[in-house]
Amino acid sequence: MILKERAERNVTLASFIKSEKFELLWIVAFSFLTFLAAQVTVPIRPVPFTLQTMLVLLSGAFLGSRKGAYSQVLYIIAGVAGLPVFAGFSFGIARLFGPTGGYLLSFPFAAYFVGYILEKKKNTFTVAFAFLTGQLLILLSGASYLALFMNGNFADALFSGAIIFSAWDLIKTVAAFSIFKSFSRK
Repeated sequence: MILKERAERNVTLASFIKSEKFELLWIVAFSFLTFLAAQVTVPIRPVPFTLQTMLVLLSGAFLGSRKGAYSQVLYIIAGVAGLPVFAGFSFGIARLFGPTGGYLLSFPFAAYFVGYILEKKKNTFTVAFAFLTGQLLILLSGASYLALFMNGNFADALFSGAIIFSAWDLIKTVAAFSIFKSFSRK
């Protein structure tokens, strides 16, 4: 009798883990983790250093293309709806139309890209390629959008919105890679 109850509980737990409710839980969790990472910030102008992009990459890697993108869309919607989830506990639709808007708007695309690549193949080279390319997608999208606020000067925007982040983003990418590889083994 006890063994039968345990087996039924295991089946119930297994079916819950495979359910849409559990998937929704992970989407919300990665959205929340992105919010937390946004608060780890070094406030410089025009764009602060944050840990957000590391979580964007990990959301795509762990959740896959669609769910990773959904987690980032949820993050953006939460901020636009008035929850203080963006860097420095900021919020509002104005953030999407300000200097950092290009970075924020690229998050779902970067998560989707990373997830899509890793759904095909998960060897070390592919993971590194997906993470580096996802990070580059965020930086170039953000810098391109930032150029609008710098009188169309893409060179200045590229320097102050991407190149200046190179070492910091490489560290975040290596950290994301290490986290993903560590959890993937388990």
